[in-house]
Amino acid sequence: MDDLPEDDLEESRAAFAPLLDATAAILPWVAKSRPARFDTKLNERWCDGCKRLDQAWSNRHGTGGDDIRPAIFNLYAIALETADADCLRLGEALAGAADRLEDGDPSPRLIAALTGAIECLHEPDGLEHGAFAERAHHFAERLESAASSLNDSERSTVVDQLFVDEAHEQLEMLRDALAALPPDAYVLASEALKLAQHAEMLEIWGVMHLARQFAECVTRHGSELDSPAARDALDALLHTLSASIDAVVV
Repeated sequence: MDDLPEDDLEESRAAFAPLLDATAAILPWVAKSRPARFDTKLNERWCDGCKRLDQAWSNRHGTGGDDIRPAIFNLYAIALETADADCLRLGEALAGAADRLEDGDPSPRLIAALTGAIECLHEPDGLEHGAFAERAHHFAERLESAASSLNDSERSTVVDQLFVDEAHEQLEMLRDALAALPPDAYVLASEALKLAQHAEMLEIWGVMHLARQFAECVTRHGSELDSPAARDALDALLHTLSASIDAVVV
């Protein structure tokens, strides 16, 4: 390819000069990080408190939930130090939810709201996360609504039916993944764990345990999922899981 004439190059440089100057002018502004809203040490304590709460909530079936209330009120104390309205409201909503947990037999709505809030709080940026205020507002409202709702002990047949309908769709995905050659281990494990988590939120313990057993069976057989023994074991678990899901709305 022939080189461009020097005159053309000069004209091109002149035409692009204003654009290049404007780009150079805004680069320092783009490079500037958003100033921190909270003291660094305070944010570190918040992150540690969220991690502690996440661990307590994850281990609640093994420890009996004794660590949850102290973890929530530890986080609430840090929220008070922030003097931030959204953070304070979230801390108060978590504390109210902890009181309802102490009453015994918490509703599925409350379990789901706590699970969502705790999972979302466990972010490395902590209070400095760009969407923290919106998330805090959302989960505070959700927790307040779940904690104040009437007839919490009554299971909604509508919710149960929705769960069953969605669970049957997941079962079909599991059957398709198992029928593939070779079986799709990722879909089998991930969909089973999603089903287990959904069942846990609604306190449908039988389905939760069976779905976890299915995921563990997939992991245990690993690369041998297409063996007759693995297929028979997973088929049997799917049959039991399907029967357990159907029993939810009987």
